[in-house]
Amino acid sequence: MAIQSDKNAYWSANKRIIGISLVIWFLCSFGFGILLRPALSGIIVGGTDLGFWFAQQGSILVFLILIFAYAFRMNKLDREYGVDE
Repeated sequence: MAIQSDKNAYWSANKRIIGISLVIWFLCSFGFGILLRPALSGIIVGGTDLGFWFAQQGSILVFLILIFAYAFRMNKLDREYGVDE
């Protein structure tokens, strides 16, 4: 029975990490790049406004950071539950 509760806790933590990552990615890509673009138009980054920057490059960079953060966090989680390689 303890093994089943460990599996449930592991997958619950995994789903929480994925959910947080998806929310961050959604906010950066859809939120800042599309919905909040007019509000961010006065802030200049790299010669263009911040909303355009998020739509073109920012969301991609955030996605790459999220990939590495997810891999780092999952390696830590795997070690915690003894399922690392």
